[in-house]
Amino acid sequence: MEIVNTNRNGQTLSSREIAEYAGKPHSDVMKAIRKMEKSWVEVNGGNFSLVEYTDGKGQKRPEYLLTKKESLYIITKFNDVARAKLINRWEELEQQAVNNQFQIPTTLSGALLLASQQAEQIEQQQLLLQQTNNQLQAVSTKVNEQANQLKEQAHKVTFADAVIETGDSILIGHLATLITQAGFEIGQNRLFQLLRDLGYLGCVGEKKNKPLQHAVEDGLFELKYSEYLDNQGKRKMTTVTKVTPKGQEFFINLFKI
Repeated sequence: MEIVNTNRNGQTLSSREIAEYAGKPHSDVMKAIRKMEKSWVEVNGGNFSLVEYTDGKGQKRPEYLLTKKESLYIITKFNDVARAKLINRWEELEQQAVNNQFQIPTTLSGALLLASQQAEQIEQQQLLLQQTNNQLQAVSTKVNEQANQLKEQAHKVTFADAVIETGDSILIGHLATLITQAGFEIGQNRLFQLLRDLGYLGCVGEKKNKPLQHAVEDGLFELKYSEYLDNQGKRKMTTVTKVTPKGQEFFINLFKI
């Protein structure tokens, strides 16, 4: 399975391939990356690239795309065998890049072939340039429309910030609305799934959709308890997961584009 992607103008490896090298479930690797990301941001000032892929069942799942530097940092969490495999993988990718570099032909037929290829490349570049000019002309006609869209998006972000500043904890469904208003369109059910996959909410049994202990300790969630009377007049307890103002800001910044 090839999981090499191109991102941020360079080669990357996905967290799924790192999980294969480490011999760990992908969910465990995702949790490890998320915990190590805080220190990375403090030193380098940028988050890891969080994207989505479609699994074998056609469902959207999160994964990280990591550069060589980032992946070598993450693999320190695991064993020596995993590190050796990852280093070999990067050496293989770099060697492939070297092999694909330009080579000077040593025969007349090779030189003629190279000249033909270069002429074809020039023709393709000229065609691409013409297409680019056409695209620029089309884009210029949409400047006003884009400016209006930017104003609308700024209004949405301002609205989300205003809601956070009220200091109230909100439901997951309300958080999905704020994230959508910040530019990343997502519904309540999909947000629940992502929060479970990323290790913020429980996945099974009574803990499903309940915040995990570390998420509560980090101040991202809180549980609201209330009593009600059932059909037989007995008192029952119910719990509701709510996102704190700190959690709202954290998740909006995590997902907004």
